[in-house]
Amino acid sequence: MNMNIHSRCLLTQGVKMGSEDKVHLLAQFKSETGDMVGSPFDLPVDISVQGLQMICNALLQKEGDEVTPYTFFVNEKEVVNNLEFTLKEDKLDTEKVLEIIYQPQAVFRVRAVTRCTSSMPGHAEAVISALFSPDGRSLASGSGDTTVRFWDINTETPHHTCKSHKHWVLCVAWSPDGRKLASADKNGMICIWDPDTGKQIGKPLTGHKQWVTFLAWEPMHLNPNCRKVASSSKDGDIKIWDAILGNILITLSGHKLSVTCIRWGANGLLYSSSQDRTIKLWRPEDGILCRTLEGHAHWVNSLALSTDYVLRTGAFDPREASLVYTQVDEPLEVLQKKAQTRVDSILSLGPERLVSGSDDFTLFLWSPTQDKKPRARLTGHQQLVNDVKFSPDSRIIASASFDKSIKLWDGFTGKFLSSLRGHVQSVYQIAWSADSRLLVSGSADSTLKVWSLKTKKIELDLPGHADEIYAVDWSPDGQRVVSGGKDKVIKIWRH
Repeated sequence: MNMNIHSRCLLTQGVKMGSEDKVHLLAQFKSETGDMVGSPFDLPVDISVQGLQMICNALLQKEGDEVTPYTFFVNEKEVVNNLEFTLKEDKLDTEKVLEIIYQPQAVFRVRAVTRCTSSMPGHAEAVISALFSPDGRSLASGSGDTTVRFWDINTETPHHTCKSHKHWVLCVAWSPDGRKLASADKNGMICIWDPDTGKQIGKPLTGHKQWVTFLAWEPMHLNPNCRKVASSSKDGDIKIWDAILGNILITLSGHKLSVTCIRWGANGLLYSSSQDRTIKLWRPEDGILCRTLEGHAHWVNSLALSTDYVLRTGAFDPREASLVYTQVDEPLEVLQKKAQTRVDSILSLGPERLVSGSDDFTLFLWSPTQDKKPRARLTGHQQLVNDVKFSPDSRIIASASFDKSIKLWDGFTGKFLSSLRGHVQSVYQIAWSADSRLLVSGSADSTLKVWSLKTKKIELDLPGHADEIYAVDWSPDGQRVVSGGKDKVIKIWRH
């Protein structure tokens, strides 16, 4: 007998043995993409999550190192203890086949940060942006003091101070290979920096007539050289640059007001949101406007793609993170292939999805390459939506609002899942842990809060800042959270 078939028989027998007096039902596993697994089988109604794990892995013929932890859902409710507990509110029809949806969890686990290990002064004005590199080994920040700073996160001390900007540094963005950092200021100037030396690469990129609002690099799986960077501006234009030569490759004009956010998608398209209430899809090679998405009643503030996390981290896989880091210079084609594999894993769940957050208090979920109409309108916030992020596994959307709350939504349907309440002032920014199990938020109330996606409650309250927190990020290796804000201090938090 085939070993996998044998183990399946043993499992189903083991489930039945000693349970003749219990209520049974017919069940069948179904993947989140709608694929049925095996045939319907007999199941005791009080089976535990562990029992479901064993049967699901056996049916999927996973043994040894291939065994995967799964989350199970019945009638859109997660099975937390056992099946009976989940079904107790539903009228059970034992004649029908019960569909049990399974979702793979991250096989690694990120621990919640619990304490501040460093408060690093240095900036002379508010910290406006702070961002870890794709592998989580470097940290950069931009400030109202016109400088960009690189920080050594092993010693948690200043590394390089970069001076070239003449006005507030509004945003920073790492290239997907971690070899370059772009920064942009309120004068409309963009600089490219070498994080190893702190020196500027090439000449400043000038051409915008007003301040730069957002930066986005071309994804690594599309071009492993990581030379193209896009910028959006209050002047209504988007420019694509050769980061090394400092040349404008193309200017995308079409928005009537300030462009608030841009994202460079996995399919090569560029997405832009604007105060003109529209979202536009562009083809960066020739500047063709492919589609305009309309629906919001006020400014569109933020965009997030279901692929954002894998695009940001490029070839770096959080599952391979280690405490001891050795630099390995792999060929570009190897890095490109790794990045492509990670993108493919997210796209296997379906086409790239886009979510937009607006001053009209709503979010829209789109399948932008397939339809001009939104998949869902997400309502419930009482004030403007300031930040929105897909979880790294793309299954959950988190939105932060000036109404002091964070809301969670289903990343495929837009269905409302939960409100996270605890902040007493506006929530400015949120960041996910690499395993999609935790969320950290920074607020005008000067606190960080870590939230558990399992309990939908505060895991940890992290006070310490003296004023509003503008920037927060969770390192892709899962080991640190950075925060910065009005008190001019960068704080590193660890578990």
